[in-house]
Amino acid sequence: MKNIVILISGGGSNMAAIVRAAERDRWAERFGARVAAVVSNKAEAGGLALAKARGIATAVVPHQAFPSREAFDAALATEIDAHAPALVVLAGFMRILTPGFVDRYAGRLVNIHPSLLPAFPGLHTHQRAIDAGCKVAGVTVHQVTSELDHGPILAQSVVPVLPGDTAAALAERVLAQEHQLYPRAIAGWLADTLGHSR
Repeated sequence: MKNIVILISGGGSNMAAIVRAAERDRWAERFGARVAAVVSNKAEAGGLALAKARGIATAVVPHQAFPSREAFDAALATEIDAHAPALVVLAGFMRILTPGFVDRYAGRLVNIHPSLLPAFPGLHTHQRAIDAGCKVAGVTVHQVTSELDHGPILAQSVVPVLPGDTAAALAERVLAQEHQLYPRAIAGWLADTLGHSR
C-alpha cells in the first residue's frame, strides 16, 4: 500500500476533503494508496480530531520546541518517514520549509495555493487579486520546489471575481473549489505515478 501523509496547521478542511475522496473513490483499490497519517505543527489543530475520528494515525511536531527551522524540519521528516510516504501533501501547513526538506521529498511533495500561479504567490492572494482588477482568481495544485509557491503545476481551477467582491467572499468560493480540485489532482498524480487508470 502506498502511503499518503498530510501536513496541516489548522482546521484541516482540505485534508478532510482528501480523506473523503480517498474513501468515496476507493483509492486503495484503484491506486493501492491510502491516507496513512496526518501530522501538524500545532497540537490544537482541529484537523487532528477529524483524522483520528477516521482512524488515521496523527502526530504533532511543535515547531516552537526546536531552535531552528532546520531542526524542526529534521524532526518533521523523521515523523513523516515513519510512514514510508509515497506522497506528502501540504494542506494548510503554515510553515516555510527548508531546501533540504524539499529536496528530501522532491517529486512527491505537493501543495495547494489560493491563486492562479504564477500570479500572486505568498499571502493575501484574494485581496491582491481584487486590488489588481482581476476578473478571475482561482486555485493551483503544484509540486513543491525550494522557491516559494513555484514548481510544476498539477491542476488549476478558475473562480470568477464578482463585482463588489470582498476578500472574504472570494476566499470562501475559492476554498470550495480547493476541496474539489485537491483530491482530483492527487488522484491524477497517483494514476500517473503508480501507473493505474484514473
